[in-house]
Amino acid sequence: MNANHHESSGPSRTQRITLRGPAELADALPFMLGFHPTDSVVLVALHGERGRFGGRVRLGIPRSPREWASTADHLAECLVESEDRRGDRPDGIVVFLCQDPEPGETGSRVMERLRPFAQRLRTACGALDIPVYEALCISDGLYFSYCCPDDRCCPPGGTPMGLTGTSVTAATAAYAGVQVRGSLRDMQARLKPHGTAADETQRAALDEAAASIVPRILEAPPGQGRAEVREATLRTAREILRRFADPVAAQPSGGVAAADAADDALIGTEEAAALILGLQDRDTRDRVAEWMEGWEGTAALRLWRVLARRCVTPYQEHAAAPLTLAGWAAWSTGDEPTARVALGLALEADPDYVFARLLHQACNEGLDPESLRSCLRSERDSRAAAGQAAPVSSRRVRTRTAARPQSARQSLRKPGRQTGGDRGAPAGVRPSGPATGRPRSGAPRHGGPRGSRSGR
Repeated sequence: MNANHHESSGPSRTQRITLRGPAELADALPFMLGFHPTDSVVLVALHGERGRFGGRVRLGIPRSPREWASTADHLAECLVESEDRRGDRPDGIVVFLCQDPEPGETGSRVMERLRPFAQRLRTACGALDIPVYEALCISDGLYFSYCCPDDRCCPPGGTPMGLTGTSVTAATAAYAGVQVRGSLRDMQARLKPHGTAADETQRAALDEAAASIVPRILEAPPGQGRAEVREATLRTAREILRRFADPVAAQPSGGVAAADAADDALIGTEEAAALILGLQDRDTRDRVAEWMEGWEGTAALRLWRVLARRCVTPYQEHAAAPLTLAGWAAWSTGDEPTARVALGLALEADPDYVFARLLHQACNEGLDPESLRSCLRSERDSRAAAGQAAPVSSRRVRTRTAARPQSARQSLRKPGRQTGGDRGAPAGVRPSGPATGRPRSGAPRHGGPRGSRSGR
């Protein structure tokens, strides 16, 4: 796991409760993060004499012990720097190491295997003049303390975790509306290919779409092929989005697995391939990012999940676009845990994906997504106004079109975009109609060019 793509969050805004001892700390961890952090190292900042919880960072536990020292230093620095930017340097830190046993391994064995990592985390925090008040290992339904020497409360063989949902923390979280969305592994599985026989069919569809798109872009006049692919992708995406408009269908009685299977059935392999390839264009991606509120935001999250699951080998890097859109839709609709997971996976797929990096940083720093939502709303409104003015402008320049085609084309362009700053609109591209409008008639065209790695 790349240590540069950690997840962090600011202080909780939920109702205050008092935790006493390692048992209640271990029980509170999923409620602080919004999910059970399988295979993760988590650092939580504490403030004041009573140890008020502050920010927290999470990262997958590196498989190689050789990475533990650098990871420990990085996580400690990230947490402290994040708190310093808020003007509230931590007075202490709590460390959690969460990992399930391998086949034939016990929780006690996991705890001992990770002991050097726990010690390195403690020394990394100490080097920043911040003590680690507690370091816990959670494995196989048990918790172990690396700090407490009292066998009566923290026996070497571990202490069983309390029954889920029965603690004071669980009751308070339920009252405050805080949800725990299963385990991290389960959340990631909803955003990855399932590895079934259907993957081969999707792979063939992606190959065919890619073979169709590239010649259309290269053989058309400059900019024309890309614009045509963009418009076709947007029409197809809008048509498919409406299939996800039923909120009841999003939660069938069979649970998450049934919901995802039902969503998968709404998109054919050729349609999925066309959208995946089309979303590699930055302008197309930014247009569909406007689906962020109301029924559009809910439906878009389901759609982007499906497309992320369709990015089979060797198209894993193409998943960065739908994963980033899923993270944005989740963050915009108030689901920060899902947003962090999706954006983290997007950066694993493509560490240089600029839009994912910007959203990940903003989400981790506790910024309000409304600022970006406002920009996207303005962009949509400006495009709608430009679309309405286009017929009038066309009549005014009709007599000069033959002599000055480039000038006429530029006269229909809108001002520079305002969607977050990770790209500029290519010259000579006409603005499209409003995203809220109905899909245009006609057969959709498949695919879209893959954007450059440096400017997405």
